[in-house]
Amino acid sequence: MSTDKETVAYVLGQLEPLDVRARAMFGEYGLYCDEKMVALICHDTVFVKPTAISGDYLDASALAPPYPGAKDHFAIPSDRLDDTDWLHGFVQRTADVLPQPKKKPKKPTTR
Repeated sequence: MSTDKETVAYVLGQLEPLDVRARAMFGEYGLYCDEKMVALICHDTVFVKPTAISGDYLDASALAPPYPGAKDHFAIPSDRLDDTDWLHGFVQRTADVLPQPKKKPKKPTTR
């Protein structure tokens, strides 16, 4: 079961005006803040990457894999998606502590 586009639109709406975008990935979505992947949206649930600040927002009981074989992420309870101040803080602070993504080398052009 893949994530509904309405769920993604709702999450993005709740995160406005943060610099956030979603990218489709294998029927699910990656959630990027400040061009850093901070979360996944899988099966209509938002899973935030664990970082040093995660414990300020959720405890270990919220840890779950977003898909089979994945490392545990913090699953945001659906009622917390309505708390925009809490959600903004969690997503923005997660982005703030994650490293910048590595630049991919440009592929050489062939003639």
